[in-house]
Amino acid sequence: MDKSIISGNGETAADGSIRGYDSLHQLLSANLKPELYQEVSRLLLGSNCGSRSLEQIVLPDSAKSLSSKHAFDLQAVSFSADEEQMRKPRVVRVGLIQNSIALPTTVPFSDQKKGIFEKLKPMIDAAGVADVNILCLQEAWTMPFAFCTREKKWCEFAEPVDGESTKFLQELAKKYNMVVVSPILERDMDHGEVLWNTAVVIGNNGNIIGKHRKNHIPRVGDFNESTYYMEGDTGHPVFETVFGKIAVNICYGRHHPLNWLAFGLNGAEIVFNPSATVGELSEPMWPIEARNAAIANSYFVGSINRVGTEVFPNAFTSGDGKPQHNDFGHFYGSSYFSAPDASCTPSLSRYRDGLLISDMDLNLCRQYKDKWGFRMTARYEVYADLLAKYRKPDFKPQVVSDPMLHKNSS
Repeated sequence: MDKSIISGNGETAADGSIRGYDSLHQLLSANLKPELYQEVSRLLLGSNCGSRSLEQIVLPDSAKSLSSKHAFDLQAVSFSADEEQMRKPRVVRVGLIQNSIALPTTVPFSDQKKGIFEKLKPMIDAAGVADVNILCLQEAWTMPFAFCTREKKWCEFAEPVDGESTKFLQELAKKYNMVVVSPILERDMDHGEVLWNTAVVIGNNGNIIGKHRKNHIPRVGDFNESTYYMEGDTGHPVFETVFGKIAVNICYGRHHPLNWLAFGLNGAEIVFNPSATVGELSEPMWPIEARNAAIANSYFVGSINRVGTEVFPNAFTSGDGKPQHNDFGHFYGSSYFSAPDASCTPSLSRYRDGLLISDMDLNLCRQYKDKWGFRMTARYEVYADLLAKYRKPDFKPQVVSDPMLHKNSS
């Protein structure tokens, strides 16, 4: 098992494992008695349909062989729904891929990009032979996440929506009858060649269904992304595919509950959250936000985070008082699925490339809308009124003060 990461000069550094374990769940499984682990797992992961444990999926040997040969984590679990009298099950097989970069950031850009393509090809093949219907890759998968550096040379990785990476994936999508969500750094050739953080949705026939641009751009820590691109202009589109209605909430959008809500209001059944985030900044939030969104909006969520530490040739700072440094920090992977019934899968490795596969019965979305009635009990007219007032310059918060506060102060 390779626990190394690639630094700028090609040397290896310490891995990002949890005391030698791939994930928290692996650590607990290895160190707790089975009956105790079962109870801890129930509390941490929830129960499918309120009472069942998630079932493991038996994958074909060809997928397992690719995982073994190319040393990537491979896990597969199933979310079921209650049997209905009027509707047949709507089971779709969905996959998430997390990966590190393939080569040091100092080698020619074309070689870096080619290396990533070559690294992902067997992982996508594994998804294909495992009959995955919808596959999502991580944020800006074609390049290092260089937006911390503020150096403009990394703009060379940008490409049109129908560019090199899309053509690469179109062939695989058509070969495996698979919808592919491809988050890239987009160069808009029709509007001054400006850049966007974009997810391209490729249909199972190899066609381009559409695109979505990242709604929320971070300005925290080393996330200097607004040096390269600004907030997206595509709204909250839901893409109707042959396998179901999907949406893409790119990275920082997961911190905004109304962003999740908007995809739900537009009818999403699965929302992907392709990300690039580091342990020091966000790891305690990672298992919570997407799972909460799945519960609140009655849809499935697939959360993807890249892995490894990417070291850049030139040191940088971010105005936060920290000394100059050459890396963003450790991208902690830990990709996982969440369901509307509050259950979720164990996560992929914290430091290894990985493919996570899940069967999900989309009937579960409506079943939990009916159970909890969140759409029915929401007060959208009240929220809309407050937001309309909040956007005006003369807005005053609705605060009721204790009269005794003012009396005592005088």
